[in-house]
Amino acid sequence: MGPTISILLPAFNAGQTLGLALRSLCGQTFSDFEILVLDDGSDDDTVDIAQSFSDPRVRVIRDRRRLGLARRLNMGIELAQGRYIARMDADDVSFPERLARQVAFLEAHPHIDLVGCRAVAFRTDGEVLGLLPFAGTHEAMCVRPWRGIPLPHPGWMGRREWFTRFRYGLPEVMRAEDQELLLRSHRESRFACLEDVLLGYRQGYFNLRKTLLARRSLLGAQLRYFMQQRQISYAAGALALTGVRVAVDLLAALPFAGRLYFMRMSEHAPLEVVATLRSSLERCAAPVGKR
Repeated sequence: MGPTISILLPAFNAGQTLGLALRSLCGQTFSDFEILVLDDGSDDDTVDIAQSFSDPRVRVIRDRRRLGLARRLNMGIELAQGRYIARMDADDVSFPERLARQVAFLEAHPHIDLVGCRAVAFRTDGEVLGLLPFAGTHEAMCVRPWRGIPLPHPGWMGRREWFTRFRYGLPEVMRAEDQELLLRSHRESRFACLEDVLLGYRQGYFNLRKTLLARRSLLGAQLRYFMQQRQISYAAGALALTGVRVAVDLLAALPFAGRLYFMRMSEHAPLEVVATLRSSLERCAAPVGKR
């Protein structure tokens, strides 16, 4: 009999952050899970760090190939033994109650396919930027799909059947594979997001090239989907909104203007959330569960 949860954790050259991410998962109050570390051809010490964990719940999947995020996640779906599948990235931190609360929610709400959690964004130096955009119900998330669906990817947990049915899109929608999957599946699915802040989301510094790549990839996926559905007004909305966002991105690329990009995190994190984040970072910085 398999575990309750399979956690898909893709990693590429994540040696600086993977240990902390794994310790945050191994220290969860809910313990019936497996972690699939899906190495995507790393050439640093990512695999060595993952293999150094003596916890039998950590499984390292390595074939030395560079396949990309979407293919790695689809591979993880095939290998997963759990009733639920969860996601996390190799540079983020799960708070201790995350898995317990998401499992309890899914078991109490059998009509929900995928549940997320609120996330607080932080930098590697410990600076807290704020909370990521939030909507709690499927209706609130999907009322304007051309604006994107606010459900942070590293905090997902869903039913295995849902992941198996929809999978990640190929060819990969670079840097927007999660939004493409949500958009493609939202009319036949039910999403939710817990109000609890249960994830620390590591936010890198503003990178114009990567940001524009993500904008272009998402816009392409949106236009294809909306045109297939004959939702011309939604396609127009996506095009117009992307234009506005690109204009902000270009302004944010100016010296000392980078914070414009992070306006979406305008909601300040409550003091108790900041305290929990810092406590989790400190606790997971020590090699607990690793011998």
